[in-house]
Amino acid sequence: MAKRPDTLDTALLMVELLRRIPRGRKITTAELHQQLQSAGFERDLRTIQRQVETLSEHFDIERDDRSKPYGYRWRECAQGLAVPQLPPQESLLLQLAEEHLKHLLPARLMQSMDGFFSQARRNLGDSHNQRSDTAALEREWPRKVRVVATSQPLLPPAIAPDVLEAVSDALYANRWLHIDYQNAAGKRRQAKVMPLGLAQQGPRLYLVCRYEGFANERSLALHRINQAEASTLAFERPAEFDLQKYDEDGRFGFGEGQRVQLTFCIDNDAGFHLRETPLSKDQQVHDQEDGWMKITATVVDSAMLDWWLRGFGQALRDVQKTPLTTKEQ
Repeated sequence: MAKRPDTLDTALLMVELLRRIPRGRKITTAELHQQLQSAGFERDLRTIQRQVETLSEHFDIERDDRSKPYGYRWRECAQGLAVPQLPPQESLLLQLAEEHLKHLLPARLMQSMDGFFSQARRNLGDSHNQRSDTAALEREWPRKVRVVATSQPLLPPAIAPDVLEAVSDALYANRWLHIDYQNAAGKRRQAKVMPLGLAQQGPRLYLVCRYEGFANERSLALHRINQAEASTLAFERPAEFDLQKYDEDGRFGFGEGQRVQLTFCIDNDAGFHLRETPLSKDQQVHDQEDGWMKITATVVDSAMLDWWLRGFGQALRDVQKTPLTTKEQ
């Protein structure tokens, strides 16, 4: 295979660097070097440093040189690496995503996506200047669809500056994280934790982690972390941990993974939606003569389940939970 010209290799490298420099948080040349190596770009660290310096001279990229290692990021007003040929359909989807996420994600996280959202708005704005039936339909589309809440909407809690950045960096690079955390009871402590996952539950973000010296996982609310600092020390990610299984075991609903056979009777009107959106794949519905129906389903037992059941008030009766053995689960 013929070798590509050096100018082409350099151009591709610069495009990759521009794509990987974030907005709203900083990244070091060492981190960029590691990412590029994982993507198959074999360059030494000094080359990456030179290229990033060159890019910062010609693009709206700022360098934080207050301390080493230096950090780089797109300026808040920068357009970033724009994609002017983003099709109208993708632009519309991004605009809908922005509308849905703006009250769910912290402001700093939304800022890191602002380049994509701005590009989508510009693309649709350009189409609005076109006199065509297609442009008119694209202009109408955002007013025809809407994401609605399934419960009382809540604004996201405030997250301390730099906490999300430090947590994300440590989670990405499998590095220990030093935190100053205050729990819901107001007790404050400092700890060294192993970050394993990040999850959004409604308007809140949770860090799944292990405390140093322990083998069990905890879920910490990011808005209760007062300070966070990613360590330079890496850890080996536990092979047995699976974030999806952690969720399926009901751990975000304050459960311990115990599955039960749930049985209850519910008023037909209050429980009609369960015919369309069942609790589980094995759910069974038995109609009764008194205007009630009996539901049987296998679910994970948790505090969230109890809260959900209590929400039906007098429209619910005869609740029973039968724990399943490991074999039955």
